[in-house]
Amino acid sequence: MDPVLQKTITELQSAEQTPLPPTTTFQEDVTTAGQRKINLIWEYTQSIVTLVVVMTNMIVAAINAIRKVGMVDSHPVILSSSLFLILGFYYSRTNHAAIGGIGKKPNEEYKGR
Repeated sequence: MDPVLQKTITELQSAEQTPLPPTTTFQEDVTTAGQRKINLIWEYTQSIVTLVVVMTNMIVAAINAIRKVGMVDSHPVILSSSLFLILGFYYSRTNHAAIGGIGKKPNEEYKGR
């Protein structure tokens, strides 16, 4: 290993680092944790609904192809409408990097931990 890198690692490991004091209360931490759990459940629900809608559309399309139904009006409009509606909402509403609901967002000023 590079001697300079080894020296830096040794200095960092031996340095006394005191943690910053918390900037939130216990209740705020509990609330945020609960919101994260609820949002995670909601995101799983959204993904399941989206997968079901996409699979339903693909199954209907495959059945129509096997039956060799004409291309005009062969796919029910309600299915294609629901496909685009649900996919549009799923991709516009999900933000897997920012699960946490209301409250502080990732783009707020960093105050330390």
